[in-house]
Amino acid sequence: MEISGCSIIGYARGAIHPPLGAGINPATGARLKPEFATASPAEVARATALAHSAFGAYRKLPPVKRAEFLRAIAAELEGLGEAWLERAQTETALPRARLAGERGRTCGQLRLMAECIEEGSWVEARIDHGDAARQPQPKPDVRSMLRPLGPVAVFCAANFPMAFSVAGGDTAAALAAGCPVVVMAHSAHPGTAEMAGLAIEQAAKRLAMPEGVFSLLFGAGYETGQRLVEAPEIEAVAFTGSRRGGTALARLAAARPKPIPIYAEMSSVNPVFLLEEAVATRAEALAAGLTASVTLSVGQFCTNPGIVVLPAGEAGDRLAEKLAEKMRAATPGIMLNPDIHAAYWQALKGKKSDPELRWLTAPAEASRNGECLAGAALLEADAATLRRRPELQQEIFGPATLLVRVRDRSEMLELARALEGNLTASVHGAEGELAGAGELLAELERRAGRLIINGYPTGVEVTHAMVHGGPWPATTDARSTSVGTRSLARFARPVCFQDWPDALLPEELQEANPRHLWRLVDGSWKQ
Repeated sequence: MEISGCSIIGYARGAIHPPLGAGINPATGARLKPEFATASPAEVARATALAHSAFGAYRKLPPVKRAEFLRAIAAELEGLGEAWLERAQTETALPRARLAGERGRTCGQLRLMAECIEEGSWVEARIDHGDAARQPQPKPDVRSMLRPLGPVAVFCAANFPMAFSVAGGDTAAALAAGCPVVVMAHSAHPGTAEMAGLAIEQAAKRLAMPEGVFSLLFGAGYETGQRLVEAPEIEAVAFTGSRRGGTALARLAAARPKPIPIYAEMSSVNPVFLLEEAVATRAEALAAGLTASVTLSVGQFCTNPGIVVLPAGEAGDRLAEKLAEKMRAATPGIMLNPDIHAAYWQALKGKKSDPELRWLTAPAEASRNGECLAGAALLEADAATLRRRPELQQEIFGPATLLVRVRDRSEMLELARALEGNLTASVHGAEGELAGAGELLAELERRAGRLIINGYPTGVEVTHAMVHGGPWPATTDARSTSVGTRSLARFARPVCFQDWPDALLPEELQEANPRHLWRLVDGSWKQ
């Protein structure tokens, strides 16, 4: 497959014109070919207008047709073969095995969404039958279900060039819900993005989807993304990235003449709490598990454990020493791109002169021949410092974590209450002490979207029950998830049909229930 560096506008191509950008090989610093042209204002407007036009026809397609489209996209992505993996590896320096797994996840979540909409109960159909004889007023027949919102703008993530990018979870959920998608490619992996975009276009053409059901835009700066969010045809935004980027887009979405929802997954330190008995009896295993989790993929996961809460005392000291030893021995890795690499070292540099932080592992800054190399960092502070200085909770995107020492369970609970919102919170403990940690667990439930017992937060399973979201600043909407089939609800809204003739109702609400859905009928779930 030949990539051109042009945006994909429906079934047409954008023009090659300045400003131009290019992917950078983070292992060498080399500028990659081809260069990519920033979508012009006219091209952004054309893409959103096509999406608006496509919505009328696409939303009416039977779920089985949308499911066929999702499966066709998965097949086209798999058909890209090794070339897609090679381009992604060149642009990100991620290991081939990691990328092969990410490709499998990308295609798997497309097929999971297809299964979900074919089964159909995700629309939450509800029926309250009317009663003409009710006094003093007749009761109307009222039925409701989730219906698609309209065109969705999707912003790709830097750290997942496949699974959270062009054909990733946000795109899969929006298309499954019945919404056309306009994707903003990430500047760090444009070639990988174009290859995925061409695969989606091919699937759309093969199944005669309305033109505009998918478009892909390139942009060298913030202006293209701003135009996309402000386009009047866009009805929702999905974003995965930094707190700065997410909050900027949220302000744009709120300031529009017609404000729209934005589902931004932004930053998280994913605290890990270690209880006393676990620390005393499992120090070696905990040190190994934490090191693996912190350094996995050079710490470039949104679920990377950035805070570890550890009891003071001899047992805690031994575990801290073991953890420092293992993190010092961890092999430095290549980060995804020069911007992320520079931000990681800048964040660490800002903490070197902090008198309230103690360095247990301090990596040497190193970069060979343009290589974006990064080593692991382990710092330590006491709980009082973290409570007094909330800025220490800010995410360091990379293989770094902060050990926070607490005197007792009471101070551990106080620390939990001082935490910002996170994607995850983990607790390690023996069975007996976990049973006595109810107050801590309840507090963490208020501050995280996923609670983990005796495990590590890195790794997000794509399932029906998964929640990848959390209170601010983890996301802009704690009621949502960007992973799993619950994510479809972000791109739909409830619509009520009152006293409609049965033949005019959507199939999901018709009396005979032709799709055999689970529905809430007069207050009881029935199929």
